[in-house]
Amino acid sequence: MLINHDTQCALDAVVDLVNTAPPGEESEDRLADVAALRQFVERNAISDIGTLGERDLTAVRSVRARFTEVFTTAGNGTRHTAELLNAMIAAAGTTPRLTDHDGYDWHVHYFAPGASLADHLAADGGMALAFLVVAGEHERLRRCEAPDCRFAFVDLSRNRSRRYCDSRTCGNRLHVAAYRARRKEAAG
Repeated sequence: MLINHDTQCALDAVVDLVNTAPPGEESEDRLADVAALRQFVERNAISDIGTLGERDLTAVRSVRARFTEVFTTAGNGTRHTAELLNAMIAAAGTTPRLTDHDGYDWHVHYFAPGASLADHLAADGGMALAFLVVAGEHERLRRCEAPDCRFAFVDLSRNRSRRYCDSRTCGNRLHVAAYRARRKEAAG
């Protein structure tokens, strides 16, 4: 699946945002305060964001909840996913415009100039996810299969076979555990 740079960056930001509150009641909210929100913005190189406050934090958490619902229900059919994305994109006041900034060539932003961080994320991230739905690829929105993880990720592997958010951590840990269990069973 061919995805352009801007769409990839938007998908990465959506996944990072969803993973700031991984599922599970004992999980810590990694978007706990405005400082954490600023770190999220910097980590994802989100441009044209001014001073952030509590109102931004509350609004971004609301967007996060809607993106989390998209990942949670993506396997339940395209229609519901499309309805969620349509509502989010419309609420963000999507305003496509061509821009070149910060050393990047021409690309499209879907948020209005001066938009809040929440609207920026909802518009660009919502459109990136919409492109997956249009391409018939909404099943690429997944949760890690490691039972103690469940982080969100977008499976962009050629054969749609990715099972873990990170094969070096979750995947490797489960493969090592399975290997040790087989050795213990063979020895016992």
